[in-house]
Amino acid sequence: MPFESTASAVPTVLAEDDHTKITRWDFAPGATTGWHEHEMDYAVVILTDSIMAYEADGEVTEKPVKIGDSYLRPKGVQHDVRNAGPGPLSFIEIEMKRAANTLEE
Repeated sequence: MPFESTASAVPTVLAEDDHTKITRWDFAPGATTGWHEHEMDYAVVILTDSIMAYEADGEVTEKPVKIGDSYLRPKGVQHDVRNAGPGPLSFIEIEMKRAANTLEE
């Protein structure tokens, strides 16, 4: 179930080619991505100190994040992300596309 949202997070695609897609996400306080699922494995690098809430599989995780924090996530997990902090939250999301000649797991 998605978070209640005061606004939508703003995605800006910074670069994309056949192998990678890089998107900057900017969240006002209370903003969310909305319920979604990635079709690619991805990495996230935090750009602002804030509090990030993440909901997946019916479980909500809320934790402080700092500039430079990073994490990896596999494709296929349905989730929602919310800025639970009092100020802005921004991060870079790097999605790794599968090459056409790569065998799926």
